[in-house]
Amino acid sequence: MRVAKRMHGPAQISNAAATKYTVPANRRGIVRHVHIQNPSGATVTFTMSIGNDAAGTRLFDAFGVGANQVLDHWCYYILEAAEIIQALAGTTNVLVLTIDGDEDVLS
Repeated sequence: MRVAKRMHGPAQISNAAATKYTVPANRRGIVRHVHIQNPSGATVTFTMSIGNDAAGTRLFDAFGVGANQVLDHWCYYILEAAEIIQALAGTTNVLVLTIDGDEDVLS
């Protein structure tokens, strides 16, 4: 059975890599939409990874989100049980992150 879910946020993100979503046991997560809002007057960088933050796991690597801009990333990332999404910003507590998707309940 597939269940639509808000996986994270909306919430501000810090300038240190932190887990924003962990796929629960006996589930498969499908990330469909990542929304980032920058309400400040300056460009702020955004980094997000599947798994622990590292150059080889990043979907966004210090991607600049312009002042007073929104980034909507429509996607289809499949994550297995216990996999994580981590994110961080170049400036702490400025960018607002929301992650939406589905969870499949595995039998």
